[in-house]
Amino acid sequence: MQISMAPETLIQETDTARARQLAARENSTKAARKVAGEFEAMFVGMMIKSMRDTVGKNELTGGGRGEEIFQSMLDQEYATAIATSQGGIGLATMIEKQLVEDAARRTEKTTITVPKGKEKE
Repeated sequence: MQISMAPETLIQETDTARARQLAARENSTKAARKVAGEFEAMFVGMMIKSMRDTVGKNELTGGGRGEEIFQSMLDQEYATAIATSQGGIGLATMIEKQLVEDAARRTEKTTITVPKGKEKE
């Protein structure tokens, strides 16, 4: 089956599809930046937790459940501050770049479909 369309219709649909792809790419770039930043903060938090586990308990302050909770919350704040200040450790930038490139590859592979009623045989 051969499908033929008027050239101006094809151009309009191609432009519309391209505009949709660009809008989706812009949204995916913002989403990728957010997700990458959150992942970097989580990763830094895991590093801080692992580092804290290597240090012995402080007997001076008495320890206890309250201190553990406070220490965990403080470590999360440290991780967020490290990840968001001056570009963090650079992990978020690399992840964002990879996510955006992957999204661009996926959108390039999509084909233009002809809506029903527009096709001619």
